[in-house]
Amino acid sequence: MGGGVKKPVNVFKLHNLGDPKEVFNWRLWFAVFSFSLLGAARGVDEGLISGAFNSKHFQQSISYSSYTKVEQANIKANVSAMVQIGSVGGALLIGRIWATRQLCILWIIGIAIFMASNGHLGAIYAGRFIAGLGVGQTPVVGPVYIAEITPASIRGLCTCLFTGFVYLGIVLAYFTNYGCQVNMGDNTAARWQVPTSLHIIFAGLIFLLTLAQSESPRYLIMKGRYEKAAQTMARLRNLPQHHEYVASELEHITAAYREEATATANTGRLGILKEAFANPSNLYRVSLTIAAQILSQWSGAGSITLYAPDLFHLLGIPDTNTALLVTAVFGIVKLVAAVGCALFLVDVIGRKRSLLLGITCQAVAMVYVAGFLTAVPQLGGHNTAERLTGPQLAASKGAVAMIYLSGFGWALGWNSMQYLLTAELFPLQIRAFCTSLAMTIHFANQYGNSRAVPILLLPVADGGISPPGTFWFFAAVTILGGAWVWFAMPETAGRSLESMDRLFSLPWYKIGRYGNRVAEMEDERDGAREREEKALGPEAESAMREEGSSNKV
Repeated sequence: MGGGVKKPVNVFKLHNLGDPKEVFNWRLWFAVFSFSLLGAARGVDEGLISGAFNSKHFQQSISYSSYTKVEQANIKANVSAMVQIGSVGGALLIGRIWATRQLCILWIIGIAIFMASNGHLGAIYAGRFIAGLGVGQTPVVGPVYIAEITPASIRGLCTCLFTGFVYLGIVLAYFTNYGCQVNMGDNTAARWQVPTSLHIIFAGLIFLLTLAQSESPRYLIMKGRYEKAAQTMARLRNLPQHHEYVASELEHITAAYREEATATANTGRLGILKEAFANPSNLYRVSLTIAAQILSQWSGAGSITLYAPDLFHLLGIPDTNTALLVTAVFGIVKLVAAVGCALFLVDVIGRKRSLLLGITCQAVAMVYVAGFLTAVPQLGGHNTAERLTGPQLAASKGAVAMIYLSGFGWALGWNSMQYLLTAELFPLQIRAFCTSLAMTIHFANQYGNSRAVPILLLPVADGGISPPGTFWFFAAVTILGGAWVWFAMPETAGRSLESMDRLFSLPWYKIGRYGNRVAEMEDERDGAREREEKALGPEAESAMREEGSSNKV
């Protein structure tokens, strides 16, 4: 690839510099906050739609009672899941700052159509779909931008803040639903329109915050804007452009990008596809993210968030106000779990251990709820609590607690990791494409799950698999997901985005169990070489580079 010996990218050097205290400054945290707020888009929608749909005024406006039980389930599924199907298209759009601005506009337009629908199902579906085109880009743009601007030592924390804002949105949505139900009554348009306005508030705030942000240095380097990348990196790190930390980080990113760009030069989009699917290392990473999206979404925890009031009713809480209050507390549990994961686990015990811990909690909860519904098959009527005996009431409270445990495990495990791993696994050249692909798979499966759950909960005679069958299915998928994570997923904590290749240098069947060990040995070897080079001086350093290059060949 040209004359002379190319200097190898030294991953260890950047790790050994440490993080100067100036790096952790208000500009970095403000940028992280601005893009973490995109997570609220998911949370607000998931927390609001079930409460809005269950409003008597909303149901009367669409003549809900005139439909059969199966038709009602289909309408509820369509209204609830329409944002997800719109998100499939939205996730295909890529970018950073300008993508954020246009997604906010789509989000606002869609919600405005939904609120002005006046009971017309066609307008309701259209508004939800358009909003989904905007909302669908949030888990592509947000985590990728955050991962690209943060140092490796806090990347897990900062990316998980995006998940934290998902749950902040859920909590605000749940409590807004509860407050409007109690104070506005159930027969006014304000009961569901006031909570729905949270969408417009968040979209407008995010749009304004982007005006104070710059594109990420990695994105600018990819576009050939090296001077602007250096200025932005120095600004984010609160250090001079010539500082060793800034210079090393930029050199590291630039070298990695040029290496990738050389391999895919003059190939365009076809080259990106070839790099993603023909390179065994990248194909394994694509497979990891796709499997993570499928297993996480069909584990059922996401649909529990979406249909929480209905499911709490199913477990023995028939009163609407009480169900909404219990649902709101459920949102707090998930928020606390997400914050705890971000602060104390994901960068401390690692991604893989945190994910396995979360999956274990979720599996225990799903098995309990499935067993409870199997043992008490009469649940689901309007007077459920009156028909439960003393032990059954206690078991019902246990099932509610297990739903809380499921939410805790979901926030600790899959819901944090599906965004974090997707944002940090891929090389820069294909990162945006692969992240968009992963999020497209994410929303396709989320749509499928959200659309299917109301039907699955129906009795077998009506085309469902019954409530017990639904939760046994979720339990089986959750357990399968745990086994897959243990076998296939390597640990990515503490590594720079450009050093991920070392985790995938083994045959595919060894990566999950031995990838970290091999990567750490290579880090130590490079660190030793770097120390020798510094000790022996420039001439010896050049000779050692030539020797190392020859050994690689």
